[in-house]
Amino acid sequence: MIRLTKIYTKTGDDGSTSIANNERVFKTTPLIEAIGAVDEANSAIGMCLEYYNDIIERIQNDLFDLGAELAGSKKFKITEDRITYLENLIDDYNEYLEPLNSFVLPTGSLHNARTVVRRAERWVWMAKEIHEHNDGFIIGPLLPKYLNRLSDLLFVMARYHNKDKEKLWVQRTE
Repeated sequence: MIRLTKIYTKTGDDGSTSIANNERVFKTTPLIEAIGAVDEANSAIGMCLEYYNDIIERIQNDLFDLGAELAGSKKFKITEDRITYLENLIDDYNEYLEPLNSFVLPTGSLHNARTVVRRAERWVWMAKEIHEHNDGFIIGPLLPKYLNRLSDLLFVMARYHNKDKEKLWVQRTE
């Protein structure tokens, strides 16, 4: 059980923070950028609770585990079954949607959350590439894969939620 009794510690006032193994790293490293981007994604997804409470809560819990694993925790892991869960939801929602013949104009909190998750995925890939190459800090291959599927799920959920009012991109010919 995690217990937070004091919110400020002043230990980060020098521009560093600690990760799961208690190592201190600069807040500007790609790893911390990735962890922060996952936190932003979790917050953006929290704005979607009004639509799919049980699904969103499960995803938010997964994102906490993903962030902990990203920080080097050995206790919390994203597993293939969590990705399969997302893929099953994508397939379920997609059954109710017409095939696309153009790009969707993004509207609403689900599309916003999708774009924030995409950014988090890019940061995780960058952290993986840089840290594994430079200092041997290994980031598991399922972390960016989970975020990739999650953004796909948010896309089909947004389409499902907006299906009666979905707007498509109209290509201009002039």
